[in-house]
Amino acid sequence: QVELVESGGGLVQPGESLRLSCTASGLPFRDYSMAWFRQAPGKEREFVAAVIWSGDRSVYADPVKGRFTISKDDAQRTVYLQMNSLQPEDTAKYFCASGPKFSYYGPWEYWGQGTQVTVSS
Repeated sequence: QVELVESGGGLVQPGESLRLSCTASGLPFRDYSMAWFRQAPGKEREFVAAVIWSGDRSVYADPVKGRFTISKDDAQRTVYLQMNSLQPEDTAKYFCASGPKFSYYGPWEYWGQGTQVTVSS
């Protein structure tokens, strides 16, 4: 049984940082590319960032480039999303997902339940 569990969300002020974590079980984590998505109230889920299975290549959505960093720790079976310079428009529920080994464009097979990030003064 595959399980992805996100953590690290919370309430922060504009300009502050958060690091999200997503720990996986039930799959050979080192063989999977991983991604983060987010969904704001009333909006569709959108892609945020993805990292290839080997951890040495990543891709980001334009709104987060230069502010967010995705990384993968196979020993901890965890993918991280370091979020800096957070803005109110980053407020959303953040989800991690696992995908095919050689692509960071999906399809995304397994999903976590999400962690809420709220940016407000």
